[in-house]
Amino acid sequence: MTQYIKKICIFFLCLPFFVSSFTGTSLGAADWPSGPSVQAQGAILMDADTGTVLWGQNIHNQYFPASITKVMTALLVIETCSLDETVTFSHNAVFNVESGSSNAGINEGDKLSVRDCLYALLLKSANESANALAEHVAGSTEAFADMMNVRAKELGCTNTHFSNPSGLNNPEHYTSPYDMALIARAAFNNPIFEDIDSSTFYKLPPNSINKEGLTIYPGHKMMRKSTPFYYPGIIGGKTGYTTLAGNTLITCAEKNGMKLITIILKGSTPQYWTDTKNLLDFGFTNFVSLKAADYEKTYSSITSDLNFSGLSITRPEALILDPDSRIILPKTADFSDAKAELSYDISSGDPPNSIAKINYRYNDRVVGCTFLEVNDALFQNKEAETSIATAPQAETYSGSGEALDPSAAQTSVTPSGKRSEKETEDYREKALRPFEIPLTAWLILGSVGAITVIGCAAAFFIYWKHKEAQDFLIRREQRMKRLRDSGVSADEFNSILEQRRSSYSSKRKRRRGGRFR
Repeated sequence: MTQYIKKICIFFLCLPFFVSSFTGTSLGAADWPSGPSVQAQGAILMDADTGTVLWGQNIHNQYFPASITKVMTALLVIETCSLDETVTFSHNAVFNVESGSSNAGINEGDKLSVRDCLYALLLKSANESANALAEHVAGSTEAFADMMNVRAKELGCTNTHFSNPSGLNNPEHYTSPYDMALIARAAFNNPIFEDIDSSTFYKLPPNSINKEGLTIYPGHKMMRKSTPFYYPGIIGGKTGYTTLAGNTLITCAEKNGMKLITIILKGSTPQYWTDTKNLLDFGFTNFVSLKAADYEKTYSSITSDLNFSGLSITRPEALILDPDSRIILPKTADFSDAKAELSYDISSGDPPNSIAKINYRYNDRVVGCTFLEVNDALFQNKEAETSIATAPQAETYSGSGEALDPSAAQTSVTPSGKRSEKETEDYREKALRPFEIPLTAWLILGSVGAITVIGCAAAFFIYWKHKEAQDFLIRREQRMKRLRDSGVSADEFNSILEQRRSSYSSKRKRRRGGRFR
């Protein structure tokens, strides 16, 4: 019992110092780089990996998007359809377009695959393809526009409303640079979209108008080496123009492990190409993208420390940092300049094994995040070992030949050699039992002393304040279940983090002179 009291006291006494270690402002962080001059009315430069806004101008103002709308159309179609589905072009799809607007020479009654239609949509900016895809997915262009608006809200857009799938003039069809960057980020993180949009040419199959088929090329001049606007590293993009929208442009480029997105709204010819080049040059020259797991020492040290302050983790390898999460920083900054903020607010879109999220801020600007995750490989290896050691038998015997309690026998396995899902959950629950704290320990805590009582009260408020919302209750249950599965108690986890944070802060002060270049 005294052991439990000791663990609880250590946890609550350390918690105020642990919390304060994540709220201090990083000293000496360099200023955020100043951006270039851009002539377009609305523009933004966003890091595709983290969603960090590196530079912006009127990023929440509303503008007409013109044909860059088709990026949202393509993303929604890809998320909804198989590429091999057949699309039949209706009279409305072919003729409900503005006279002289861009098209791919597709006629009423023609049939193309969804794949062909997407190439026509993104490379040739074909309005009839946009209409036909919308009808194929939703039954009508109006119903598809409703789906576009729902998807935009899911992506975080607050200044966007779509009324058609093509971007033709409509007073109720608008977006903002920031919203369009969110849409483009989702699109370029979709491998199918990126594969199609990065193509430099595509041969459409024969149809009633083009008997030999039609070879199409992207309208984005920065992708084509034959133009003076070519920019090395361009992944893809989409152009747009109407008399009301002016020139609009989406561009995605990648260099040195960094993926950037630019949006130009209400631009002018040919300046919008120059605006885009200046933004990309600014991003690649002044920033660097880092994998958090390669630099984060405060949390990654959990995987190597077995004991601290009387608390023991029997399986430290149960927790790992997400190996792919990145943060973006000015090249003049050090990783330690980014302030880490630990959060247990895990959402449905986060990695499924996450038990905590580490957000990074640089001069009050969010620059990325990473996740502490349960290491599934640990359980897979353990279950494989147990399956091999398990033999089908009716009873388990002790060395003296007496039958043991059936509950002490090995868990049975399925014919495939693996446990059932229920048996696996039972195994993980049993693995946690050594870390369970009896209720009596909490009752005895009240007699520890005034300092401990104050620490408990403060910790209780900090730990439970988010539980006022029902959705957080659900997420917390999921997180705690994953924590139990890992074999690590919450007391052990938080106490070790606190100590390692303090140790790392001391080391960081001694090497403040060093800078990441």
